[in-house]
Amino acid sequence: MAGKVMTKSQLITLLAEKSGMTKTAANQILEALANTAVNETKKNGQFVIPGVGKLVKSQRKARMGRNPQTGAPIKIPAKTVVKFRVAKACKDAVVPPKK
Repeated sequence: MAGKVMTKSQLITLLAEKSGMTKTAANQILEALANTAVNETKKNGQFVIPGVGKLVKSQRKARMGRNPQTGAPIKIPAKTVVKFRVAKACKDAVVPPKK
């Protein structure tokens, strides 16, 4: 794995420097984006960040599984999950397609 993962404070600092705003304003924008993403995904089932990807609320069907300790079959109930689908432009920029 490559270097360390960027922290929230590092992201806020970078956003503030790139946009010429204060760290407080950058933090407020980041918080607003995160809250909007959660609320829109709850309400509409998806939230798109253009060029990056989208959060999608998805239903998982009930299925049969196995208890790994005993091997006994168990029923796994249906549930709602959140998935992130990466945009093609982002995927191609990070991992260029082979030709």
